[in-house]
Amino acid sequence: MRPPLAIAAIDVHPHPAILFIFAVTYLGIAIGRVPGLMLNRVGIALLGAIAMMLLGRLDTQQIIACVNWPTILLLFGFFVISAQLRLSGFYDKVATAIAARLDRPGGFLIVLMAVTGGLSAFLNHDIVCFVFTPIVGSALLRKRINPVPFLIALAIASNIGAAATLIGNPQNMMIGEVANLSFGNYLLWSAVPVFFAIGAGCAIIWFLSRNHLQSALPESAAGEPKPYPFNRGHTIKGIIFLVLVVGLFFTSVPKEIVALSAAGIHLASRKFRTDDLLNLVDWQILVLFMSLFVVTGAFQTTGYGDQAMQWLAHSGFNLNMPVNLALATTALSNLISNSATVMLLVKVVDLSHPAVAYTLALANSFGGSLFIIGSVSNIIVVQQAREMGVNISFRDFARLGVPVTLAALAGLIAWVILMK
Repeated sequence: MRPPLAIAAIDVHPHPAILFIFAVTYLGIAIGRVPGLMLNRVGIALLGAIAMMLLGRLDTQQIIACVNWPTILLLFGFFVISAQLRLSGFYDKVATAIAARLDRPGGFLIVLMAVTGGLSAFLNHDIVCFVFTPIVGSALLRKRINPVPFLIALAIASNIGAAATLIGNPQNMMIGEVANLSFGNYLLWSAVPVFFAIGAGCAIIWFLSRNHLQSALPESAAGEPKPYPFNRGHTIKGIIFLVLVVGLFFTSVPKEIVALSAAGIHLASRKFRTDDLLNLVDWQILVLFMSLFVVTGAFQTTGYGDQAMQWLAHSGFNLNMPVNLALATTALSNLISNSATVMLLVKVVDLSHPAVAYTLALANSFGGSLFIIGSVSNIIVVQQAREMGVNISFRDFARLGVPVTLAALAGLIAWVILMK
């Protein structure tokens, strides 16, 4: 890694409006709302992008150029691939099969985290959490087993598993596209820290929860959502195409073309209506990413980002050092969300070094397990649990999330040092 350098002259283009919009947008994302308005983080990012277009002195072509379109197209393609499997009943079938293994809670925890992590590596991990939470939670309540540690384990496993590949979550897709990473090389590099994190997570959660498994909650405070009927033929079709897509990622064919081709085939379905498939696309994530591309892209044109990086390096905290990057990514992910964190950091860190790009991809996923607010999948699990009458407090989540995240980050940092 490059050593800290003395501060040199950087071409800075002062633009108070861009700096103000950037700061207000990220402050709003950190807070999560704007007083007096019904805005969420997606709305705040979108307003920031619109403000950049109106006040940032960037023409339409420059705004369009800020967006990394291969990332957006890859995301859309995988949303459709995941939607086809969900409509086929695949997720519900897997969740029900896992829930049937409750006779041995320790073994159930291992299976739950392994399957959740495995699916999250190749499919939309938010949907995995959305479907699994009510099925697994209801099964636990019927067995009079405390669902809280297992549902937290579900969220944590989805975050860790998503780090295993460059398609596990939107942030990794973006990092892979921006840094032009090899799918196979990343998979091989990430395997050790991901397996270590899953193993450590299982051990820590079981050790801290094994004496608190008795549930005082009623058998079922809310009914399970109606599952999609299982269709064997379309499930097999979806899995075959998923395997083909992942296989083609090891070739030189652009990933977004591969994913869009598979999505197009699924859209031309004789069973599933186009509306049903597109209704399961996470349009808010696509809008969030496009908006943040515009906000951070406009900010980068000012030179302030490079200046801040150089100042940090001169002060002894070089973000291009993987250890520093892992710590900063974790902290920021729990302040402004991991999506916004990655969108910011890809503009300022040197992704030409594979170790830097790999660390950013793994750390944003691992760091998402620290607190509830660290990842969308955490929030999905907590909200789904609340609908069943199960309350997962900030303290409940942190009690398991903090030690698991620290262990995962320790494993990542040790791996980075070993691979130097």
